[in-house]
Amino acid sequence: MNPFRRHRRLRQTGVIRSMVRETRLDVTDLIAPLFVVEGENVCEEVPSMPGVFHFSVDRMEEELSQLVDLGIPSVIVFGVPSKKDAVGSEAYAEEGIVQRAIRRIKERYPDLYVIADTCLCQYTDHGHCGVVRDGVIVNDESLELLTRTAVSQARAGADMIAPSNMMDGFVRSIRQGLDEAGFEYTPILSYAVKYASSFYGPFREAAHSAPQFGDRRSYQMDPANVREALREAASDVEEGADLLMVKPGLAYMDIICRVRERFDLPIVAYNVSGEYAMVKAAAERGWIDERGVVMELLTGMKRAGADLILTYHAKDAARWLRGGID
Repeated sequence: MNPFRRHRRLRQTGVIRSMVRETRLDVTDLIAPLFVVEGENVCEEVPSMPGVFHFSVDRMEEELSQLVDLGIPSVIVFGVPSKKDAVGSEAYAEEGIVQRAIRRIKERYPDLYVIADTCLCQYTDHGHCGVVRDGVIVNDESLELLTRTAVSQARAGADMIAPSNMMDGFVRSIRQGLDEAGFEYTPILSYAVKYASSFYGPFREAAHSAPQFGDRRSYQMDPANVREALREAASDVEEGADLLMVKPGLAYMDIICRVRERFDLPIVAYNVSGEYAMVKAAAERGWIDERGVVMELLTGMKRAGADLILTYHAKDAARWLRGGID
């Protein structure tokens, strides 16, 4: 009689488990978010996101120095302006909050890879990601303003543009605008697959970007759809995207896997604010082992096919990775 397989032989010690580990999470896989606000001497914790702060430009270095010391290679910048209007003009202002923050970051930390989130929702008084006409978010008119925003961010020194607006044709428009402005080597990380998710609540508090009427379901995706995600990603690939993002990450690992199987571009998973807040809340109550849960979630996103992970856990994860995850 043939003996049964003893799979446990390769699980007996931490050394052998590490040697045969199939999926590896590394600090260089992490992208850290940074929220910058107007004013001076601002360092205020976001109530729904413990450990995440609003920084004024003059206080960013406290956060940036930690990221650099931990070996985190990249930061994505989200701006919170003091003035808003119907067309989000602060998004593409040369002295806008993001533009000033990017210039400061590149002056102090030229090797830190700076990604600029490119959207209008934080900058419009109605909170939508495009221009509104008669209560409708109009697509093509919005593209012009989004392209102006991307070019202004690249001009300020952004290493990568990450458009998150979900307007049709946004990658093609931004790619053309960047090329014409002389930024043909600035890559685009497309929020290619962005669902109309309930996991975004804490971010909207942090970015002051909640819509003032209606919702975003006419441009963000229905959480029930898979084939639509592949069509969205295919369009962005055709239009010139260099990387593809799936957002959120936790409830959409199947989508990460499907996008990974279909396309050979680098895939980014966005471990979003609601996912972060749930873990933090449960950990604060002593219900879960925060370190174990975070490392398991991030490893799961990599196992699903993500090459990079945008996460609010970045600093903690980097510290834990220094000590090993077994």
